Amino acid sequence: MTDLTAIILTRDEALHLPRALASLQGVATRVIVVDSGSTDATCQIARNMGAEVWVRPWTSYAQQFNWALDRLAHGGWVLRLDADEYVTPALATQISAGLPDVAGITVGRSMWFQGKPVRYGGLFPARMLRLFRQGHGRVEPRWMDEHIVVDGPVAHLSGQIIDDNRKPLDWWIAKHNAYASREVVDILNHRHGFLAVQAAPTGAAGMKRWIKTRLYTRLPGGTRAGVYFLYRYILRLGFLDGRQARAFHVLQGFWYRYLVDAKLAEVERHMAREQTTPTAAIHAVLGIDLKPQPKKDAA
Repeated sequence: MTDLTAIILTRDEALHLPRALASLQGVATRVIVVDSGSTDATCQIARNMGAEVWVRPWTSYAQQFNWALDRLAHGGWVLRLDADEYVTPALATQISAGLPDVAGITVGRSMWFQGKPVRYGGLFPARMLRLFRQGHGRVEPRWMDEHIVVDGPVAHLSGQIIDDNRKPLDWWIAKHNAYASREVVDILNHRHGFLAVQAAPTGAAGMKRWIKTRLYTRLPGGTRAGVYFLYRYILRLGFLDGRQARAFHVLQGFWYRYLVDAKLAEVERHMAREQTTPTAAIHAVLGIDLKPQPKKDAA
């Protein structure tokens, strides 16, 4: 059996965690749940199903995950899995059969929305780096859309991870409202360089990042949300998805992207009006307190 440690970050994930942990049985030799203050049965479920539970107050996804990495002994493989995701039997079989001699491995990640698969829109399955050798990869220190960056060659497995969150739509909207604020932080950091940066991801994730920072962000704010939505919904056939998945394209492909632009404009207006720094404006408008970080490349 492959020496594999799965790391799952949680907070109030009693609904999803049993499914995620069950999908790791026979795949992971060790499962670590890093909890940031659950008030439901998350931690008890994790312990009952054989996982270790480490507790740490929430900072950001990158800091939380990298903190767990730093506590692991070197050697073996690491799998990044979200609590509302699960490993498909096909991927479990491929992992159990043995992994190639590389630093990292990408897998397919597919999305379900309100119980239905998202099949169109040109998004899924997305190729994402989720497996890597311990000591050869870290999550890049971003506030949003963070990826694992490795220091060596990368292979691909055709098996998939499924993202299927079953919480209500109000929860999804609240989560993406917070995501929009975090994405504004990354956009302003790209422009002003007030936080630490790391080498960009490679492969499909790197290409997506390049398109987003070099092309998408150069379009007029607000207008680009409509352009992106039409690209996904019409040109990439998102309208062929079922009713729930069509709602995903509208909400995630247009509403969310427009919300990011609206928040970005609000912060920039505050900067101009108050003649203040990006970090001060982010704190005043979005309520995000950015701790000072050294501006240097991380290995």
